[in-house]
Amino acid sequence: MKITEYIAFTIDRFPKGYVFTYEDFYDEVKKKEAIIKALNRMADSGKIAKLSKGKYYKPEETPFGELEPNQYQVVKDLMEEDGKVTGYLTGYSIYNELGLTTQVSNTIQIGKNVVRPKLKRGKYTIRFVRQKNTITKENIPLLQILDSLRYIKKIPDTTIQKSTERLKNIIAELSGEDKQSMVRLAKKYPPSTRALLGAILEELGDSAYTEKLKNSLNPITTYNLPGASKALSTAENWNIK
Repeated sequence: MKITEYIAFTIDRFPKGYVFTYEDFYDEVKKKEAIIKALNRMADSGKIAKLSKGKYYKPEETPFGELEPNQYQVVKDLMEEDGKVTGYLTGYSIYNELGLTTQVSNTIQIGKNVVRPKLKRGKYTIRFVRQKNTITKENIPLLQILDSLRYIKKIPDTTIQKSTERLKNIIAELSGEDKQSMVRLAKKYPPSTRALLGAILEELGDSAYTEKLKNSLNPITTYNLPGASKALSTAENWNIK
């Protein structure tokens, strides 16, 4: 089978919106330059679409036009290394998914232990947020919630009160084990995040998890989160104003 035929056959088997590079074919075809030329020809002819230099995707056509890849596909290579998870979607990318806002942003934020300068990829600006905890597949949903608590003032098109109410509902659905893990992970977050998490857990009647959070805070420090007290009757106990 010719290189172009092999590439076309392989692409046909990719799901719509899947982002790929020449490396997706490299195990079978050892001619890197030939692969890149073939992919560029296919992009020029409209058979595939180009996301950014060296990155392509299989577009999905709808009655409303061509769909772009989802944000995970756009940045998946930045969140994994040698089969190990090294990053996760956070910030604007996750606020919408968690029901905290209806706004969709062209900025993709990634949590990583080691950050790097921002970059552009297609229409997206990709920024990195430092995560001090070890990142695992299991704790990513908890880190995303904690990040939302940390940056609650920056969630667009909403209020702190509404965001607090929504996050309270999300945390209420977690298992006791997850709540315990969240308290442990919160130790590496700023005091304001720990205070807000503590107030939410206390509001939910989960005081068994709050002692460690309370002990980690300076009792005379106050946290300025306007509107949080309207969603949490326990806000004052945690010096949240």
